Amino acid sequence: MARHGGGRGWYGKVVGAALGVTVLAAGAAMWTAQAGAVGGSAPKATASATPGGAVKPVEVSIVHASDTGARGVNITIDDGPDPVWTPQVLDVLREYGVKATFCMVGTQAQAHPDLVKKVVAAGHRLCDHSVSHDTTMDKQSRAYQSQQILDAERMITKASGGVRPMYYRAPGGAFTPYSRTLAASRGMRPLGWNVDTKDFERPGTNAIVATVERELPNGPTLLFHDAGGDRSQTVEALRLLLPRLKDQGYSFGFPVR
Repeated sequence: MARHGGGRGWYGKVVGAALGVTVLAAGAAMWTAQAGAVGGSAPKATASATPGGAVKPVEVSIVHASDTGARGVNITIDDGPDPVWTPQVLDVLREYGVKATFCMVGTQAQAHPDLVKKVVAAGHRLCDHSVSHDTTMDKQSRAYQSQQILDAERMITKASGGVRPMYYRAPGGAFTPYSRTLAASRGMRPLGWNVDTKDFERPGTNAIVATVERELPNGPTLLFHDAGGDRSQTVEALRLLLPRLKDQGYSFGFPVR
């Protein structure tokens, strides 16, 4: 998500709980601490997201482009999964045959593994959005960034039943060269956005739709949210936008890797 109000965001209250779970998870035999950054020595993760498997590095640059070409649109959904809103978002996406990229917060994925599995089963892609959605990530130490990225990777992968996130989106866009390199070394392409719908501020369904229509020429990756509060406006905006964009000749895809 975009930086809303600064600070560590509404997930900051659960950092302590998340770290406690991380310590417990480190003892699980099936997970091995093995992740490192390309071009430098990275602090080891508390646990690796891939049990016993190799990871193919990807590009470190922040991606925006769609794999469906010049008329492609990438729907990205941040901050969930949420037991109220994620199922409604999934219903709308299914209704219009659209696939999306879900940027999940580690603690949310851990709390709702059934929803993570539903997202995967529906053909959507997963994205690592850190453990606790700290929008000051770019001000924190490398060790902290490593913990946030790699532990979230593990949480999401475990919740999904073994499907790894394909992207990393820094909370509030707070990327650093280190975090991008670390994520890319783990096979997660850093993911940006072109259109911030501002749905997090609940400006009204019509305002969200108007923002997309006005700013879509800026690029194909649209930012929505399925957690962090009442997301009814987001659901309704998607219900209006998806068929409208299809009628205008747009196709829906995933960010390139």
